[in-house]
Amino acid sequence: MLVNQLLLALPESEFQRLAPHLEEVSLSLGQVLYEAGENIKHVYFPNRAMVSLIAVLEDGSTTEVGMVGSNGVVGYPAFLGGDLTTTRTIVQVAGTAMKIDAKILKREFYRGGVLQRQLLLYTQALLTQISQTAACNRHHSLEARLARWLLTAQDHTASDTIQVTQEFIAELLGTRRSGVTVAAGLLQQAGIIRYSRGRITILNRLALEATACECYGFIRKEFDRLLNEEQK
Repeated sequence: MLVNQLLLALPESEFQRLAPHLEEVSLSLGQVLYEAGENIKHVYFPNRAMVSLIAVLEDGSTTEVGMVGSNGVVGYPAFLGGDLTTTRTIVQVAGTAMKIDAKILKREFYRGGVLQRQLLLYTQALLTQISQTAACNRHHSLEARLARWLLTAQDHTASDTIQVTQEFIAELLGTRRSGVTVAAGLLQQAGIIRYSRGRITILNRLALEATACECYGFIRKEFDRLLNEEQK
């Protein structure tokens, strides 16, 4: 089922040019779509899946710098002309995506129209997310960052339940697993989430929003502003 907002925003004529080349694929938890420095051969438009852009340092340490869900696209360097990805791109919430050959999407992008505009606006929003995430990781508490991450995951997947381990969250947030255990424990004790066997359920979204730092609201507003431009 197609729920990707970028594709749904296209006029019928533009979508029909892409449709024969779109393939719905299943993305599994932990699946690596690209490694850093890899040539991008396919681009993905997530439906209910969520994908992380991971910065990897020489010592192997990792930090998530971006999240892509049903409002976005994975593989933006392909249509911007860069061709190579600078991050490891990994599926953090399993689901489906629409897959397309990067060369075909690039060809359609250079035709102009709504597709080009939507992809450029999305890229601007993603860059805002990446820069704000860098500031967030430096200045905000782990509990607030975890709350931000969970809210974003819920937005992208349209589900109150997220299948993810504390170890994986620690890798994404660039911290120790013990710190995530403490932060998740505080949220659970407050009745905001329930965590059991690699599954987190959000019980009280309003309380989670109150716990999150201002970065969540700032990033969401910017996505809403930019991706609704075409309808104004």
